[in-house]
Amino acid sequence: MPDHAELPGHTLEAAVREQRLDEDASSDRASQSLLLRTWHAMMRAMTDDTPLVIPSDDQAAIELLFAIREGDTAVVRRLVSERPEVVRARFGSQERGTGTALHMVTDWPGYFPGGPEIVRILIVAGADPAARTTARGSLTPGPKSETPLHYAASSDDVDVAEALIDGGADIEAPDGSIGTPLDNAIGYSCWHVARLLARRGARIDKTWHAAALGMLERLEQLLELDADPGLVSQGFWHSCAAGQRRAAELLLSRGADLNWEPDYAYGTPLDAADGIGTRQENVITWLREQGARSASPSETD
Repeated sequence: MPDHAELPGHTLEAAVREQRLDEDASSDRASQSLLLRTWHAMMRAMTDDTPLVIPSDDQAAIELLFAIREGDTAVVRRLVSERPEVVRARFGSQERGTGTALHMVTDWPGYFPGGPEIVRILIVAGADPAARTTARGSLTPGPKSETPLHYAASSDDVDVAEALIDGGADIEAPDGSIGTPLDNAIGYSCWHVARLLARRGARIDKTWHAAALGMLERLEQLLELDADPGLVSQGFWHSCAAGQRRAAELLLSRGADLNWEPDYAYGTPLDAADGIGTRQENVITWLREQGARSASPSETD
């Protein structure tokens, strides 16, 4: 489970509001994302460096959080209209750390009802998809501060991740809990978001990226550039974790250590292969919380 933090451009804004995404045209999506990123950069440049911080026990903060968790888009729209400051404000405190409304939508465990639509509502209203969390003791983002896309990449909430990317989120944003959103997605076994990021143009520039995604041609290219035994074994471990047998066979033939263990995760490649992805684990946990039982006699209540 990822360690999440607690919680005039009017002409350009009008152009963004009027532009509609054509789901079947990737060029349109890329164009909209670029336009939105430009707009958000302008908005940040025009905003005071001191962020507005709304305490977590503020009535608007509580109401917004509950509306997001319940998927109540009507309440979210009302709050955005009545208290427009909630769109770009930080929630929390300097003592405990802060995040934004978009971090509320993408926080663990994710999959809140209406999540993609709420992301769109907030971004159209001016929310910044590049905003980062802040750690305890600071109102300034620092090492391992995360964007909302980092959060979505850590829970495998692919629908919310896509809404963020369509809204201008930077797929190469560095310095998350592991690194880029793709680093987070692969590192936390979030295969749906990992594949989405690859489709949307994320750089596949590490052996363990290509191995986990089963991208054999790219994997061969990366091995030609650097066949360091440690990188080969690391790629092998991640290919096993992702169930990518062909990539695993290729890496084993290139000298991967069959029983290599990383210092950032538990177990050997066999242990990794025996694990389950974040999305599956999330659903299993949810089912048990609902009182679901297994038909297997080996499963205990």
